Amino acid sequence: MLRQAGIEPDLVAPPEIDETALPKELPRPLAARLAQAKAEAGAARHGDAYILAADTVVAVGRRVLPKPADRAAAKDCLLTLSGRRHRVHTAIAVVTPDHRQVGRTVTTIVTFKRLDAQEIQGYLASGQWQGKAGGYAVQGLAERFVTRLNGSYSNVVGLPLRDTVGLLAGLGFPVWPDA
Repeated sequence: MLRQAGIEPDLVAPPEIDETALPKELPRPLAARLAQAKAEAGAARHGDAYILAADTVVAVGRRVLPKPADRAAAKDCLLTLSGRRHRVHTAIAVVTPDHRQVGRTVTTIVTFKRLDAQEIQGYLASGQWQGKAGGYAVQGLAERFVTRLNGSYSNVVGLPLRDTVGLLAGLGFPVWPDA
């Protein structure tokens, strides 16, 4: 997604962190905490660079929907989202070479149509739910389920590009190549 915004990352290295929610942790703070932990883990390994990390959480009310481990869990997510509005929170965190830390969380409200059994089975068969928060990827077949999206589309994909580029630019990162 950064390449789509004209930014070529030097390295993409997902950190290994525990993404388990703390007891009673709400979705938005969870996303912010995980993004910050990922950024700090990256900075510990590559401290002389700009480190950008993000985490996306899909929530219905206070309930965080998982990245489903199997088809049954993905089906549960789709049944939960069917005919309902939910929030997609993506937190971005940046650590600069001089160790400044800045974060921002972007929320988009998404509404799904009521899904029938054929739509759910077809989506599950596609495999596009794998590794996706809430069990869907809006940039694929699941876009046909969306009746309303209020906010950043790229946020639902997994990285709010306008906010990310603005945050990086504000920290002195060159966001325009050869400019």
